[in-house]
Amino acid sequence: MASIEIREIIKGLKLEIIAGKSGVNRKVSNQSLSKPGLELAGMFDFYESDRIQIIGSKESTFFKNLSEEDQDCRANKLFEKDPPAFIFSKNVAVPEIFIKYANQYSIPVCKSTYTTSSLFSELYDFLQARLAERTSMHGVLMDINGVGVLITGKSGLGKSEVALELIRRGYILVADDLVEVYQIEKGVVIGEAPAMLKKYLEIRGVGIVNVVYLFGVKAYREDKKVSLIVELEKWDRELQFDRLGMTEEYRQIFDTNVSYVQIPITEARNTATLIEAAAYDYKSKQLGYDSASEFNDLLNNQIKKNQNKE
Repeated sequence: MASIEIREIIKGLKLEIIAGKSGVNRKVSNQSLSKPGLELAGMFDFYESDRIQIIGSKESTFFKNLSEEDQDCRANKLFEKDPPAFIFSKNVAVPEIFIKYANQYSIPVCKSTYTTSSLFSELYDFLQARLAERTSMHGVLMDINGVGVLITGKSGLGKSEVALELIRRGYILVADDLVEVYQIEKGVVIGEAPAMLKKYLEIRGVGIVNVVYLFGVKAYREDKKVSLIVELEKWDRELQFDRLGMTEEYRQIFDTNVSYVQIPITEARNTATLIEAAAYDYKSKQLGYDSASEFNDLLNNQIKKNQNKE
């Protein structure tokens, strides 16, 4: 099961650690979050102690209205169940009793600049992305006018060179050579570059280049939903390709079907332009317009007219 250290969450959400600093290497593997309202009221039967605990204004106000004895008792029980961490939302003061037990149990207590609802949303998205099952795919991931295009194909076909041309045209690089993909929910697969390869593009004969340094920050983004897979294939007369584009093909990543097209390439064909066209065609289909279907309807209508003349 995937897990993440609290220190990474602190860094990712820019949290301030108030107490329990010795516990920042603690791990969490549950992406769900908990607000311990019932627990503060004294009911611990359903305490989900494997989750990060969020303390918002409601929980804080209720806690303040407890007697000192109850505050100590409830706080101690919250900590002794060994949750990964406590995070207080914006404008919520951290009680001294929480600081005491945080240091005693080595459980981090942090402070966020987000309100409770925003903190829930941001932290859940962060954990969902980091704890999701991952796999690696060979290829180049580009953002072409809002469409996440994963360019695949055998080594030596010039995928990185095509990516360079697309970047020069104003499109955005996400990952080159190796793409890490994960599914946040069925139908939504996200791709990103491994940490060591972020912002870099390998061009044979030139070497490794930093696209942000060469083309500016607009040429790179951290991640992108994979909407279309384009496989480059060397032209072969024996291979059959769908000339009209009537057949919808898909490739499965985890349990998500991703649209797929295969593009035959030769020295005479501009591969970057072909991929650009495939991305725009995909986007037009998402907006309800299908060129191939329209052409097929026109062709069928013309055939019917010719038959009626006979």
